Amino acid sequence: MRSQSRSQMQPIAPITALLCSCLSSWVTGVSTSMALSKPKKRKIDSENRQFQSEWTDKYLFILPAVTSTKPVCLLCNECMSVMKEYNLKRHYKSNHGSFSARFPEGSDERRSKIQRLLASFQHGQAALGRFCTEQERAMIASLRVAWTLTRQKRPFTEAETVKDCMLAVIDEVVVDEKVRESVTSSIKKVPLSDTSTLRRVELLAKDVSRQLLDNLKKTDVMSIAVDESTDCTDMAQLCIYVRFHDGVHFREELVGLIPMEGHTTGEAIFQKIDAFFDERELDLQKVCLLVTDGAPAMIGRLQGLTARLSTIAPHMQFLHCIIHQSVLCAKLSGDLKNTMDTVMNIVNFIRSTSSLQHRLFRMMLADMFAEHTDLLVHNDVRWLSKGNVLDRFCELHLEIVSFLRVCKHKRAANLLERMLDEQFMAEVYFLCDIFKHLNTLNLELQGREKSIADLVEKLCAFKTKLTIFTTDLSATGLLHFPRLRGFMNTAPEARITPVMTDFMTKLTENFTERFQGFNIPIEVLHFARDPFSIKPEADFCAKVKEVMSSIDESIFQLEMVDVQSSFASKQYLQS
Repeated sequence: MRSQSRSQMQPIAPITALLCSCLSSWVTGVSTSMALSKPKKRKIDSENRQFQSEWTDKYLFILPAVTSTKPVCLLCNECMSVMKEYNLKRHYKSNHGSFSARFPEGSDERRSKIQRLLASFQHGQAALGRFCTEQERAMIASLRVAWTLTRQKRPFTEAETVKDCMLAVIDEVVVDEKVRESVTSSIKKVPLSDTSTLRRVELLAKDVSRQLLDNLKKTDVMSIAVDESTDCTDMAQLCIYVRFHDGVHFREELVGLIPMEGHTTGEAIFQKIDAFFDERELDLQKVCLLVTDGAPAMIGRLQGLTARLSTIAPHMQFLHCIIHQSVLCAKLSGDLKNTMDTVMNIVNFIRSTSSLQHRLFRMMLADMFAEHTDLLVHNDVRWLSKGNVLDRFCELHLEIVSFLRVCKHKRAANLLERMLDEQFMAEVYFLCDIFKHLNTLNLELQGREKSIADLVEKLCAFKTKLTIFTTDLSATGLLHFPRLRGFMNTAPEARITPVMTDFMTKLTENFTERFQGFNIPIEVLHFARDPFSIKPEADFCAKVKEVMSSIDESIFQLEMVDVQSSFASKQYLQS
C-alpha cells in the first residue's frame, strides 16, 4: 500500500515542485518590485524622539508626568502629536509670537512667568488627579453598598436610606467640625439612587458571571442540577445549578436562570440547555452527573432530558433528587390522607371562611395567652409545611376546640365533632411526630458543601431509625412519639391502630426501594472521607467501577498509589 502511494505520487511531485517554485519566484518578484516602487512608511514610534528640557524656556512646552507621550503648551494647553522641535517652534511662532515681545528670551521676567505657568499647570494636574481619585472612591463605595443590599435581598430604593443613615450617624458621632464636613461631603458624592444601584448590580452580576464561566472553562468535570418551576407570572423558569472544583475547594453556584416561553417538554429543556452551554462556550462533555426531579420531562426514556443528554455524553450519570425522593416516600394515602385533609379543612375554615372569623380567632388566642398567634397553611410545594402545620395544629388543639364551640357557622359543629374524636386526634398526633422526624431528615439533607457520602450516611441512618420507630410504635413505648404519648395519657379511648403501624411499614419499604441506587459500598464511602484509609487493591477498584462505570480501573488504581505516596497530599488533606 505504501509503495503504491509512492508510485502514484511520483508523476505529481515534479509538477508540484515546479508550481511551488514558480509561485515562490512570483511572490518574491512582486514583493521586490513593491519594495522598489514604494518607499517604506516611516514610523514615528521607532524614531525614539526625546523631549528636551530647553524647549520649555524656548517654546513654553512641557511634558506631563501622567501622559508622557505628547508635549503640552503652557499657554493654550494644546498637545503636539509629534515630539519634534520644528513642530513646537512653529506652534509657538504662529500662536504666541507676542509672548516673545513682552518677555524676551533670557530675561528674569520670562523665567518668572514660566515658573508661574508651570505652577498653575501642576496645580491643575493635581486637582484633576484628586478629582479622579475621589470619583473612583465614590464609585467603589457605591458598588459595595449595592453588593450589600443585593446579598441582604433588599430593594434598591433603600440605597438612599443608607446614605441618610450614614449622614445622621456622622452628625452625631464626629465631633470635629472640619472632619465632619469633609466626611459628609465625601458621602454626599457617592451615587446611591435606585437607578445607580441598579447599574452597579448589573456590573457586579456581569463580573461574577464572568468569573464563574472562566472557572467552569478551566475545570475538568462538573455536575449540574436542573429544575423547572413556574413563577407568579405563569412564566416557566429553568434553574441550572453547577458543582465543580476550582482547584482549591468545591463550589456550588447558580449558573443560569432561563425563561421558558412555550412548552416545557424534555426536548424544549434540552434545546435551552444546549444553547446556554454553546453561547457561553461551555462543554457538555465535562458534565459527569445530572440531578433532576422525577418529572417525565426530565427522566423520560425517549424524549426526556436525560435521554437527550445521554446521546451527547454517554458517560454522564443521572440521579433523582434525594430530598425529593424522601418527600415522595412519605406521601399519604388512605385513612391518613383523609385525616390530613380534615386537618386542612379545619385550618381553612378558621382562616379563609371570612376575615371576621379569622380576626376573632386571633383575638381569642391573644386573650387566652396562647403560645402562637395564628394557624399555618399547608402548601405541597413547601416540603416542610406539612409537618409545621401539624405541629402548630397540635399545639393549639384546645384553643381550636374552644373556638369551634362558640362559632355559629353551620360547619363548625361537624368539625368540632371530628376534633372531639379521640381516635382521629391520635392519628393527627401520630402524623405530627412522624413528620417531625421526616422534616429533621429533610433539613439534614439540605445545605451547601455536602457530598454524596454525607447524604448516603444520613439516609442509611434514617433507615435504621425507621426500624426503631416501628418497634417503638408496636411496643407502645412511644419513646420517639412524644406528642402521641402525651395525648394518649389524657385520652383513654385513643389506641395504636393498624393504620399507624401499616404506614410505618410502608414508609420503611418506600425508603428501601427508592434509594436502591444509592447503596454505595462502605469502602467507597470511607475512601471519599479518607483516601489513605483504603489500600489500592483490585477488589476495591472493582467496587468503585460499580458505582461509577466511567472510571478506568487501571488508571484509578495507579492514581491511588500516587496520592497515597505523596506526603504533601496527605498533609494537605489532613489540614
